[in-house]
Amino acid sequence: MINIAPIVEGVLLTQLNEINVLGGNVLHGMKASDKGFFGFGEAYFSIIKPGAIKAWKRHREMTLNLIVPLGAIRFVIYDDRKSSASNGVFQEVILSRKNYCRLTIPPMLWTGFQCVDENKSFLLNIANIEHFYEESDKKKLNEIKYEWR
Repeated sequence: MINIAPIVEGVLLTQLNEINVLGGNVLHGMKASDKGFFGFGEAYFSIIKPGAIKAWKRHREMTLNLIVPLGAIRFVIYDDRKSSASNGVFQEVILSRKNYCRLTIPPMLWTGFQCVDENKSFLLNIANIEHFYEESDKKKLNEIKYEWR
């Protein structure tokens, strides 16, 4: 397993279980008793094409719980919170079946992600609130200086 310890204040990386079952495995996602669960608002999947980058977005209220059941996705988190101990820090985490974890990102952190698999990747977000447009901020890819590879 590839595991990068969280370095941005408030970010959690939780190892998830995969249970081998005849006919197809069971992949755990989240339980109400899990650390990082702050309520349920909605769950949705995103499909990311190989090499595609989706960046930058910051939620002001929503906590993200990101899981990659298929493919591989590089997540980049940038902390520009003035009062944070990790202000100015980037954190990079690659989630896949080889690193089957849940990435919990609290509000007020900039997030971008890139498909690093040769095929499409699937992302599940289990959010604590329902999405509404006014709750998030966006920046263009070049507005946060990060070297995507």
